[in-house]
Amino acid sequence: MKSLIAALALSTALVAPGLALARPVTLTVNMAQYGGPGAYVAIYVTDASGAYAGSLWMAGGKSKYYKHLTDWAQFTGGDVAQVDGITGASVGSGRSLELTMDLADALFDAGYTLHIDAAAEDMRDSPNEVAVPLTAAGAGTPVSGRRYIADFTYGF
Repeated sequence: MKSLIAALALSTALVAPGLALARPVTLTVNMAQYGGPGAYVAIYVTDASGAYAGSLWMAGGKSKYYKHLTDWAQFTGGDVAQVDGITGASVGSGRSLELTMDLADALFDAGYTLHIDAAAEDMRDSPNEVAVPLTAAGAGTPVSGRRYIADFTYGF
């Protein structure tokens, strides 16, 4: 029940700003060949003022490692309820993560930014590995990561 409430709260926060319509958006994270264990990845959104708007996905199942996703952890205080019910396995070197979810049309071209933090065990943390403004024109354009992520794209 707790995960259902968290998922509903998140979907309301990100899908219903201004009671806007939503569209399916595919997020694709292609991991670099960094030669280490599977990376934890947090995908979240900030608004035009840089305030945390919500988490979209967490890759990596052990919450004790979430503190290494440092920007996400700072925004959320490491609150696992932010990702309860929206998690999956860590993503290995050279692998891809593809997610499709409904995002509110109001998030696009309104100053919202999608961020990805990444970290791998016994390797350096990579806060704000990717930061990309959510715009209709940016759909389908690959954005390079800084350490663990080769590139990221989103599309409709």
